[in-house]
Amino acid sequence: MFFIIGLVIVLVMVFGGFTLAGGKFDIIIKALPFELMMIFGGAIGGFVSANGTNVIKGALGGIGSVMKGPKWNSQDYKDLLLLMFLFVKTIRSKGVVAIEPHIENPHESKIFQQFPKIESDHHVTEFICDYVRMMTMNFEDPNQMEDAMKADLDKHHKEEHEPQHAIQNMADALPAIGIVAAVLGIIKTMGKLSEPVEVLGASVGGALVGTFLGIFLGYLLIGPIANRFNQILQEDGHFMNLIQIILVAHLQGNAPQISVELGRRACPSHHMPSFTELEEAIAELPPDI
Repeated sequence: MFFIIGLVIVLVMVFGGFTLAGGKFDIIIKALPFELMMIFGGAIGGFVSANGTNVIKGALGGIGSVMKGPKWNSQDYKDLLLLMFLFVKTIRSKGVVAIEPHIENPHESKIFQQFPKIESDHHVTEFICDYVRMMTMNFEDPNQMEDAMKADLDKHHKEEHEPQHAIQNMADALPAIGIVAAVLGIIKTMGKLSEPVEVLGASVGGALVGTFLGIFLGYLLIGPIANRFNQILQEDGHFMNLIQIILVAHLQGNAPQISVELGRRACPSHHMPSFTELEEAIAELPPDI
């Protein structure tokens, strides 16, 4: 929503200012289709040739996420804390054997079924199950667990950011591609030196539309998309970090309430439930699952 609002502000301020200053749209409208074809089409072609299928698909998905915003909201963070509380509490009170049915068949788990949005996310569910499964295999050294989870998260973080970097590279290249289009326009103009001044002026103006369009697309459209995409990836990345913090705290011998409290403190500030809010939510959980 805010991306659309920002784009509307950009269009109104840029073209409104141009109009109020006495600018005419005739040259822009005439040159725009051809300049857009050269600049944006060239940028897309370069983007496709420079990136693999996974990066291209991720970039398209990233544009969609920019429109929708971050995947996880405040309720989701609270739900994750409650889910992890149930996991560490079950392990602490009943042993790791009692948790095996939940990690082997997460879609049938009574714990996961209480939090359907989390259960439906393949990456989060698999991440939880894989590391809890390792705990059932006596991988219980907190330092080793923390290192293993950090390496896993770093790999995931790097892979998720590849599409964002590709979009940013495209944004950085657009002003230069606009200059290429402008140079082609000047070359075209040089073939019209015998024409009247009005014709030459219109031809030069059309060439400058290429420079304008490259800068406009790079800094006011694609650049903001890449920046917002990065912010969303960074924010959503906190979600899986909570899992690491809580499981490591559990292996360090902390009580379930303390482990989850450490996770709560790591939530993004605008999504972090209060201590009382989380305590009341824990008290409302079913006594036995």
